[in-house]
Amino acid sequence: MTRFLHDQFAKDYLEELLTPYGIIQSPRRIPAEVREVDLWFSPHPTFTLSPDSLGILARAIETPALFEPFRNPATPQAILDCLVKLVEIDREWERDSNRQGGSIALGTPPPRLWILTPTASRTLLSGFGATLDLESWPMGVYFLPSTLRTIIVAIHQLPRTPETLWLRVLGRGRVQTQAIEELEALSPENPFRESTLMALNRLKAHLDEDVNPNWEDRELIMRLSPLFDQQLEAAKLSGLEQGLAQGLERGLERGLAQGLEQGLERGLEQGLERGERLVVENLLQFRFGAVDAELAEIIEAILSLPASEFTPLLMQLSREELIERFGGASPC
Repeated sequence: MTRFLHDQFAKDYLEELLTPYGIIQSPRRIPAEVREVDLWFSPHPTFTLSPDSLGILARAIETPALFEPFRNPATPQAILDCLVKLVEIDREWERDSNRQGGSIALGTPPPRLWILTPTASRTLLSGFGATLDLESWPMGVYFLPSTLRTIIVAIHQLPRTPETLWLRVLGRGRVQTQAIEELEALSPENPFRESTLMALNRLKAHLDEDVNPNWEDRELIMRLSPLFDQQLEAAKLSGLEQGLAQGLERGLERGLAQGLEQGLERGLEQGLERGERLVVENLLQFRFGAVDAELAEIIEAILSLPASEFTPLLMQLSREELIERFGGASPC
């Protein structure tokens, strides 16, 4: 169960980081039989991304790429399955590139396969003929023979540098914990920090729903809890600040016409109402990733409760429980 949660987190996380720079298909079906690549990336024609931003990951997406992240160490059979997917993609790629009016531009290189595994033994790596290229790539990045266009990233071997941070987030145990600590230390202005924290918060929310998490997931939940609390507090403050600012602005505008005192009073009232609404919206977004139509419909009913009552409910109840509880309620 939890392995699939971590697999989904890995796909969501990579999709969050890479979407601005190319076309994402996750999953992508392979026509020969029912096979799916975890994540397919095609860079935009005008794609430019400095390696200083996403490090190894930025270099990986300079050309089309298939990503297969593993929560548990990849086995030889799992890697063979990935290579079969690459072969099928190659066949589809060749057919499309040779077809007049195909979607693949002339001269576009075929995709490379990136297998991201938390650990990899020497036996496994040598069995596939994987070798290092330490002149161009850091320790932990292993290349299979060139014809296979496949790279195995042994995340536990990656050096603890900014260049590898965005892949070490997908590691396990101490490796992942260290990456989260480094992520926290980044400037809030870093464009990738917020999206990664959001993905980690969604992972924590899903892990919290597991009635019997393993010890490693329990430790991860404990590590993410203060981070989640910080993000939650920031969301609440942001909502209140936005609401108060908007309310005061409207109040001041009306106050010029109706009297400053009445305008400020009404503005503060509207600001607090708007602030509570933004708090609810931000909490729902943090818990469930987005406020869709179903969640939007229950916001008014939630706001009928005092903030001291609706805040713990939003943190404790699952999506289904919230919809069931507030879906039929009429706002006061």
